Amino acid sequence: MGLSKNSSLALVCFAILAMVHSSLAQNSPQDYLNAHNTVRAQVGVGPMTWDPNVADFAQNYANQRAGDCAMIHSGGGGVYGENIATGSGDFTGAMAVDLWAGEEPDYDYNSNS
Repeated sequence: MGLSKNSSLALVCFAILAMVHSSLAQNSPQDYLNAHNTVRAQVGVGPMTWDPNVADFAQNYANQRAGDCAMIHSGGGGVYGENIATGSGDFTGAMAVDLWAGEEPDYDYNSNS
């Protein structure tokens, strides 16, 4: 699968989703990491761990977007990137990971894009 070499790229997305949907039991930070690390293991990429700095960045950006819900990349503060996804109803962390992993055909390992 085409997964980003920069682990913070996807983690920001999942941190945002975890913060927005944290009221659902299946969307704890560990649930996101478990789903993400399962996909990473399938392609021989090491596991990620929760980073409170990335989570804080994501929460701050989610707070900025709360008024308009615009699907606009944050720019990552020059440090982080992200994938942005939206869902409704019982949208879980595993579903967000599946959306991200489903982009594999569009991923270029050589350019990490």
